[in-house]
Order: sequence, then structure tokens, then C-alpha cells
Amino acid sequence: MSRETRSRRDLLKGAGALALARQLTAAATATAAPASGRPNILFILADDLGYADLGVYGQHDFATPNLDRLAGQGLRFTQAYANSAVCSATRFALITGRYQYRLRGGLEEPIAGASDTIGLPPDHPTLPSLLKKQGYRTALIGKWHLGFLPKFGPLKSGYDEFFGNYGGAVDYFTHGSGAGREDLFEGEVPAHEVGYYTDVLASHASSYLRRRRAGEPFFLSLHFTAPHWPWEGPHDEAVSREIKSLFHYDGGSLTKYAEIVGALDAAIGRVLQTLEDQGLAGNTIVVFTSDNGGERFSHNWPFSGQKTELLEGGIRVPALLRWPARLEAGGTTEQVAITMDWLPTLLAAAGGAPDPAYPSDGLDLLPVLLGERPRVERTLFWRYKANRQRAARSGNWKYLKIQDNEFLFDVVEDKRERADLAERHPEIFARLKAQWESWSATMLPILAEVRTHGLKPKTQADHYGPDLD
Repeated sequence: MSRETRSRRDLLKGAGALALARQLTAAATATAAPASGRPNILFILADDLGYADLGVYGQHDFATPNLDRLAGQGLRFTQAYANSAVCSATRFALITGRYQYRLRGGLEEPIAGASDTIGLPPDHPTLPSLLKKQGYRTALIGKWHLGFLPKFGPLKSGYDEFFGNYGGAVDYFTHGSGAGREDLFEGEVPAHEVGYYTDVLASHASSYLRRRRAGEPFFLSLHFTAPHWPWEGPHDEAVSREIKSLFHYDGGSLTKYAEIVGALDAAIGRVLQTLEDQGLAGNTIVVFTSDNGGERFSHNWPFSGQKTELLEGGIRVPALLRWPARLEAGGTTEQVAITMDWLPTLLAAAGGAPDPAYPSDGLDLLPVLLGERPRVERTLFWRYKANRQRAARSGNWKYLKIQDNEFLFDVVEDKRERADLAERHPEIFARLKAQWESWSATMLPILAEVRTHGLKPKTQADHYGPDLD
């Protein structure tokens, strides 16, 4: 081969490589560069996922590559909380941006059956209804769990579209509720679809992204039921025909839980890929979090406690935020955050604000996350009827009461909540306890008729609220 031929071939090879590089750069720019105008919002909510169930939070028994990648492309929270240790209560806080205890439905868990009072009032401002006023198209795909038809529902509370389940849990294959009937709806019309529910929801979310209206910002809530029971992985269709109850207390294992979370991670990966394929990733805010701490197979380390408990393991959750147009990749934040913060934060990103008649109890996190102001120290409160639990977090301190036992912990130094410092710091203990009492007096009382995870109040003394301990 002559030197001239070789030089020409090298030149062509180099030109081809340069062209390919330019194509890849252009594609990356189209995906990552900020689009003009308001950001799209994709809010992904897992159900009962534990704090350390993702690789980036310490899970070593199975892989979550897509969510780990999402964390690397955005910001990871290390001190994010759910508004409640159970799911429907947290969902009230998410959609209203307020303490769930301000609404009758926010006291109840689980919400079951039609009711005129137990649900999200259609006239209450919500995250989707407020974003609609900013010109957003809104959709919920997945779990609602904020009240049943005919009085309550996503289309009555700000969503333009809905596909999913109204109740708290469905079988992954039959999509049936605990009552034995299929709980799958398109809008307010019963629907039927074959497939593993996690995959079905991901397919509908991807379809929504492909058929969006060009130039119109969207808010897509993608609320999975995974990894909530029943304990069915993507290859367990036969199991779904055998189990007698959705609660499935005689099933499950660490291996099965890994399959359920793995399917969730893969489904989210497909949706995020669709976002990129549509050229939307650059100016889309993607949030991923969980509605409460994990259940019996979850990995909540280093925290103790789990779902239904106000120990850290019941309320500390993973939270990831990606927004290439505004946020640098690969960061972490120790800012204390809670579910109800998402409403003011996302509204601010969209150029809006909460309804002044319903001021948010949450915090607009954007200035902190964008580095425009330092971390904000704040005080947060929880209560839960089972075991008469109450909690308050202020700075590093946490006041906790379980039945008649009261504690004070430094949850930064003592993440396991084992060293009770109430006697060593009585002034801090007394201050937080008094703050909790004052706060609780401004919320609805939890009366005897409130149901919480199967507990059946027997006497008036079995309730607790501002008036009774």
C-alpha cells in the first residue's frame, strides 16, 4: 500500500470519526441543553421503598443501575423525609403541599371504600391544579389512593389524564384489589390490560411522553405500586392465582423483594430512556422518592424502624433530583427535606406559587439546591395513631414518643436512635415536646373513628390528639 493511499484512508477514517463525534455531540446537546421556557416535570414515586434500597444509598445485595445513574446525573438527598410512615397520608401532603393532618382524609390509613368525607376535596388546590394554571398539561399514571369515586379522583383534583388504580394496592398481574375486583381505570372508566403492573405503568408513561403536545410543558406523576406487597416478581403470574389475600403475609423473601425492586428500576430506566429519545431530558425536572420507609424486606440501614413507625426507618426516604438545565450532576445535599416541600419547590421552578388561601407548610428548596443560599434549619412534626406515636425534628435533635415512652436523640450522630439524651439535655427535650404540643393543637384531632392499619379503637381514651394523650 502506497503512502498516498494510506494517507487518504487515514484522512477518510479521521473525517468519519470526526463526523461521528459531531453527531454524538449534537445528540448529547439536544438531550442535555436547556430548552427555552418552563421545565417539564416527571415525578416518580415508589411505594414502601426503604432508605437504603438503592445502590447509591448502600444496597449491596442487588443492583439498581438506572436509579443509581439518575443519582449520578443529578442531586441525592441524604436527609429526606416522608410526611408520614404510611402512604395515603404522605400522598395528601405531596399533592397539597401541607401537613396531611389538616384534612380528614389525611388522618386515615388505609383509605378503603366510598365515602363522602374520606378523600381529597376536589375544591382544594393541588400541585397539578396549580401547575395547570401555569399552562401545564397534567397526568397521573399509577396509584391514586386519595379517595374513591364518585366524589374523589385525579380528574377532580387537577389531573387532565389518569391511568391506574384508585386504591392502595393491586395484584401485579390481575390488577385486582383486596375486594377481588379489578382496580384499573382510564380516567373514571374501568379498564383492563394484561401484564405485570410495574411494566404496564412504565409503558403508559413512555406513551404519554411520545404523544405529548409539542411546546406545552407537562407534569407527569408516575406513581408505582412497587415494591408494595403482594410479593410477586415479574415471573410470578402463577403465584397471583394462588394467593388468597393481597396482604400475602405468608409470602415474600429477600430474593423476591430484589426481583420486585429490580423490575421497578428497569421500568424507570425505560421511561428515562424515552425522555431522552424525545429530546426532553435537558429541561425536564425528574424527581424520584418513596412515600414512606420500607417494609419487612427493605434495607433501611443505618436506621431502625420501618413503615408505620416514626423511628427514622419509617420516615426517612431516598430522594433524587435531576435537572440538567440548572443543577450540576453528581452532587449530594444534607438539607432536611420532606414530602410537602415538593409543591412549593416545583411550583417555583415553573414560575408559580402556592395558593395564598392555602399556604404551604413546606419549603421552596430551589434556592438551597441551586447554591443561592445556605442550608435552612427547620422544625418538622409527625404523629401516628398506632402506638400513640409522635415526633419532632429540629436541627440535629429529634423528640420521639412511642406509647408512654419519650426520648431525645441526636439523629445525625446517633442514626440508630439508641442513645436517649433526654436527661442530659432536659431543656432541649422540653422545648421540642412543647413545640410538638403547640403544633398538634393546630391540626385536626385524631378521633376514635379514625382507622389506622387494622387497629380498632375500643374506647374514647384510645384516640389521641390535641385534647387527649
